[in-house]
Amino acid sequence: MKIIDAHVHICDVLAGYCRRGELRAIGGGRAMWANGDVMHLIPEGYGDSNYTAESAIRMMDENGVEAGVIMQGSMYGFQNNYIKGVLKKYPDRFRGSCTVDPFAKNHLEMLEEMMAWTRLVKFEVSNGGGLMGVHEDFALDGPRMLPIYEIINAHKGVVTIDFGDYTMASYQPLAMRRVAQKFPDLTIVLCHLLAPIPGHYDETRIGLEALKLPNVWFDIAALPKIVAVEKFPFPSCAESLKMAKEIVGPDRLMFGTDMPFALTHSSYHDLKQYIIDSKVFTEDELHKVFYETAKHLYFAKEFV
Repeated sequence: MKIIDAHVHICDVLAGYCRRGELRAIGGGRAMWANGDVMHLIPEGYGDSNYTAESAIRMMDENGVEAGVIMQGSMYGFQNNYIKGVLKKYPDRFRGSCTVDPFAKNHLEMLEEMMAWTRLVKFEVSNGGGLMGVHEDFALDGPRMLPIYEIINAHKGVVTIDFGDYTMASYQPLAMRRVAQKFPDLTIVLCHLLAPIPGHYDETRIGLEALKLPNVWFDIAALPKIVAVEKFPFPSCAESLKMAKEIVGPDRLMFGTDMPFALTHSSYHDLKQYIIDSKVFTEDELHKVFYETAKHLYFAKEFV
């Protein structure tokens, strides 16, 4: 089966900054937040203090993955220049995103410049691991973000947003519905299937129903990490996939791992296999989830 991993992270130098302050490597694939919390960030053998493009390629090759889509994340720190170079070095293996901080004075100018090397823009805005953890809460359909969407739309680009789970102020499915309606030609991808939490599927169902629109897609990356109390085959994740298929359809869903962090919880094999073993999708639908949709959205466009 052909596979594209639609949610990959890489970092040359770990420079995260989130609600717990800065995140810096301390060796052995571990990192420490400014408040002293330590996390296992990189799977053993794939990087001591960073997770490079070469480590990601090695991981993909070992698991039969054709290509990856590099997402930005505040936990790793903005990696714009590094990703730009990676796209030039490995044009057949990656598509990659740029990002800006919408609170930076010159963010629109920076975004325009970055659109010269990619048409994919990723925002990690969640209160947990993103911009709303270090800035005041803001509306995803408000004046801080609308000029950004206008630029991406003018360049016929894709905007990908991780807005966390329903417990956070950053969780704004209705706001993103309004954005999708205001910019009907803008391709929007929302991460982690809106972060469904077992026992609270009604919130996810409402969000998915609101976002069942012709220009909105979802990646299903890191669902097992969200319900970390479970082990393979992650039955709650299978329930989430079944709900998503019923509401938005299999052609709106894309496989992703959220590596490297998610791989400290589950193996790459398990993150693929639970989707297959769930029996939620037919063979044709699995091809869409694992390959065809990401190929169409990311690799058929002139990103580089």
